[in-house]
Amino acid sequence: MTTPDLSSGVSTAAAVDEAAALATFRTMWDQLGAIGVHPTGTRRYSWTDEDAALRRWFTDQAASRGMTVHTDPNGNIRAWWGEPADGAVATGSHLDSVADGGKWDGPLGVLLGFLAVDALAAAEARGNLVRARPLAVVDYMDEEGTRFGVACLGSKLMSGALDPETARALTDGDGVTLAAAMTAAGADPQAIGRDEVALAQTGAQVEVHIEQGKQLVGLAAPVGLATAIWPHGRWEFTFTGLADHAGTARLADRRDAALPFAATVLAARGAAQDLDARATFGRFHVEPGGPNVVPAKVVALLDARAATDAVLADLVDRIGRAARDAAGDHGVEVTVREISRAPVVDFDEGLRDLHGKLAAEAGERLPEIPTQAGHDSGILAAELPTSMLFVRSPHGISHSPLEDAADADVLAGLRALVRSLAVLVAAPQDGPPVTGRND
Repeated sequence: MTTPDLSSGVSTAAAVDEAAALATFRTMWDQLGAIGVHPTGTRRYSWTDEDAALRRWFTDQAASRGMTVHTDPNGNIRAWWGEPADGAVATGSHLDSVADGGKWDGPLGVLLGFLAVDALAAAEARGNLVRARPLAVVDYMDEEGTRFGVACLGSKLMSGALDPETARALTDGDGVTLAAAMTAAGADPQAIGRDEVALAQTGAQVEVHIEQGKQLVGLAAPVGLATAIWPHGRWEFTFTGLADHAGTARLADRRDAALPFAATVLAARGAAQDLDARATFGRFHVEPGGPNVVPAKVVALLDARAATDAVLADLVDRIGRAARDAAGDHGVEVTVREISRAPVVDFDEGLRDLHGKLAAEAGERLPEIPTQAGHDSGILAAELPTSMLFVRSPHGISHSPLEDAADADVLAGLRALVRSLAVLVAAPQDGPPVTGRND
């Protein structure tokens, strides 16, 4: 068995009432959009009051569709269409955000998951769909890693990619541990870790996401199919010098920790340009932090990404050497600690074949593109078949309030999702929902 049989019934089973879907989308969007809104952007962090509000919204959406809701030990929440069972089909994304982020990164996939259930339920009611597998709409916990510094926290714990003890000890900017935050929210931090039940229940996953770049704009295509995720990771750089008086300390006598840090930022940009990669110091903290005090310490977080694992290693090595050289020039010590690293991810070719064939059958374009951004589906790809569909963002801007998508492109993404889910949920239970060249 390769991809499921594409019978002539797919077109009727995957029919979408676009006017009704768009009206429902806007209502859901307005409700969700009111959560975590600030003048400078959206702030939705894990295990906070905003997170609790997001979970209530998710539960209400599920209840309005007669779906049951289950929260797993790692905080991932699933709305089930049908009784939970092994080999089910999953879709969805995440609802958390970066600091002062936009509203499309993550929520688009969750909303379209619920809208897909609407379309498939209507097809089933018409007799155009015979469902053999349940479908779960998933909201993965803390995909962005904004609060505790580790991205895709929920999927990493679920898959066993992150050690539970390490996770419990993670701290936010106020020194609150993940364990304490979970306890305060009524969850049990001792229960986190690899979840064999959730893994067994996920036979395949299709995630829709806003594109975080301009590839689809350049291709003039509303929807694209992800081929792979670049390898990426985060590294903590700590520069340690000596505090001194900003007025009386001579420049020649200073051990200013900010100087080698600044040089490292510039070196990272140069190395990334040379290797056609990405390097960003998006978060740093200066101590003691007084305007009249020479910085004694700078702790900075590097986000690095590249097309291959070898290029990523070269990139981080170059930046590390530049940091050590600059620190030596200024009498400062530097340490580099790896926080996380994800290898290159190739999405399941069986699912990619399915998406491509269904798009061709429907007469719609579905160009294949790589992505430089990490996602929960990338983490879970080591455990089960996953794929991603990207919806065009007209400005190509993400992690910003300027994130956006046109109604027509949202509907194109919904059509692509429903087509594939219609086939996957109808796949016989005597095997996986899809198999292919990655098996």
